[in-house]
Amino acid sequence: MNVLFVLEHYHPFIGGAEVLFRHICEGLAAKGNNVTVLTTLLPGTDEYQTLNNVKIIRIRTPQASRYWFTFLAIPLAIRLAAQADIIHTTTYNGAFPAWFAARLRGKKCIITVLEIIGKHWKGMAGMGTIKAGLHQFLERIIVGLPFDLYCAISNYTAECIKQSGVKNAVINVIYPGIDYQLFDPAKANGREVRSKLGIGDEFVYMYYGRPGISKGVEYLVEAVPLISQKIKNSKLVMVLAHEPSDGYQNVQKAISSSKIHDNVILVDPVQRNQLPSYIAAADCVVVPSLSEGFGFSAAEACAMERPIVASDVASLPEVVSGKYMLVEAKSPQAIALGVEAVYNNKSKLTEKKLFKWPECVQAYERIYARLSGMKEGDTK
Repeated sequence: MNVLFVLEHYHPFIGGAEVLFRHICEGLAAKGNNVTVLTTLLPGTDEYQTLNNVKIIRIRTPQASRYWFTFLAIPLAIRLAAQADIIHTTTYNGAFPAWFAARLRGKKCIITVLEIIGKHWKGMAGMGTIKAGLHQFLERIIVGLPFDLYCAISNYTAECIKQSGVKNAVINVIYPGIDYQLFDPAKANGREVRSKLGIGDEFVYMYYGRPGISKGVEYLVEAVPLISQKIKNSKLVMVLAHEPSDGYQNVQKAISSSKIHDNVILVDPVQRNQLPSYIAAADCVVVPSLSEGFGFSAAEACAMERPIVASDVASLPEVVSGKYMLVEAKSPQAIALGVEAVYNNKSKLTEKKLFKWPECVQAYERIYARLSGMKEGDTK
């Protein structure tokens, strides 16, 4: 089966969507399917590359902008669509070129919806009324395109699709997976990371990921003085991506203006195979998101058997398990109380939830076969 993915970003870009699609693409390729990814050219990457049997074609855009990708990807998407049995895209900037190429070539096109922020755009940090309204409008247009099938990465996201006004949409829920061989607490070396960061017996609460507008990082930073008052010997470790750059700079400014340097350790992004040891070094992982379609950091921390403090919003209650505390979003006070509860061993305890990649890949392969009229596992 020939599968064309049209994605605004792909590996080595850091993000949950990129983890999801790398596993899908490489999982399909390992089963003998021909997989092509059309994506944005990132600094330090090649325009043409084959990685783990996945053919990657990267389009040069001004300043590696994903917004330009929406338009500049159209000609090549049309050409590549001619040989595809199925076309697969996701929200946001790859959706239109994928859908347009599919319609022009008479091919089936599915979209994996990562999240729909909807009316909550107005509550995002740095979003003025006009900018928020524009993003909400464009989101509605993208999700409203008549795709042949919508795949949601959680039940919460599926419900958001229904509420967004998409009529007669065929919606499947397919959870992403977690690499349990990688995120294995028995293999991680948290002590080594603590030593590297100069941490002794301090209570460590951790955030890792991007400082995006929906991640709620600013509320976690505001919670640091409150946590320090209750837990004297505590530190926040932030393994923080540098993109988006304005979000990263805002975090730096907030740490500086709040005079909490001694209570925060800011760490540059680490290689993914090193991430489990950083999680293992923490006594608690905080996920202060305002919106999450799935919540990879929450699920990965649960796999590492670390206690979680997560916002009680979107898909997070659906994903977390083990030891955790769900707290009010956008509230530094609530975050502080959640971390304090974990410190005092008062977190909630439930059975561990499992999300497996082979099941995710197989579910997509079944959908491709059904839509394209081919038999599942047919690679011709």
